[in-house]
Amino acid sequence: MDTTVLKKLSQMRFYGMQHAYKALLENGKQDALTNDEMIALLVQAEWEDRENRKIGRYLKSAKFRYPASVEELDLTAQRGLDRTLMLRLADCTFVQRKENVLITGPTGAGKSYIASALGHQACMSGHRALYFNAQKMFPQLNMSKADGTYLKQLARIEKHELLIIDDFGLQPLDANSRMMLLEVLEDRHGVKSTIMASQLPVASWYDVIGDSTIADAILDRLLNSSHRIELKGESMRKVKVK
Repeated sequence: MDTTVLKKLSQMRFYGMQHAYKALLENGKQDALTNDEMIALLVQAEWEDRENRKIGRYLKSAKFRYPASVEELDLTAQRGLDRTLMLRLADCTFVQRKENVLITGPTGAGKSYIASALGHQACMSGHRALYFNAQKMFPQLNMSKADGTYLKQLARIEKHELLIIDDFGLQPLDANSRMMLLEVLEDRHGVKSTIMASQLPVASWYDVIGDSTIADAILDRLLNSSHRIELKGESMRKVKVK
């Protein structure tokens, strides 16, 4: 009977229950539990298994640049990283409040790592996240316009509770890129959160975007209800080498 139960649990994809029940049988502890305790244990095991598999799917589909985590952030380095702010962002309530995070600083200061760490934390908290390098995001969206899947791509981006756009501003935006960025941010404004990481200070983003009217619209959607992380100092890569 035990073998039949385990087989049926597997066929129904109750993998958490299957592993927990199998462990009980191997340890001989099933008779020590009441029916209520047995049910509670199996349900909890199934719930945890499904949550872990869901988080695994979120992390895989996000395609973060780094396998980063908030726990591994170096908060002691002299680079302007505020410990209080990072701890506040790490609980991911900024995602729940639909707020943005703007990360700026010189090359190697750790912008991409911090963005990936916050994205990883969001996935661990049950939020869907999506990572893009800006230099690849706009060409991909342009290609989707050519093959007729542009609206589908916008809908895909919109459904993620956290969008990370990394390396923004390495080159000025052309007319198509400006409009695509505006459409992406318009869909997310007040509804979903966005993290933007850039080597340039926020004050220079206006010139990178180009068109004054569109720049005003984009920055208005980004800056309102946003947290600022302004990094400084020597490249973390050089520090690690030393």
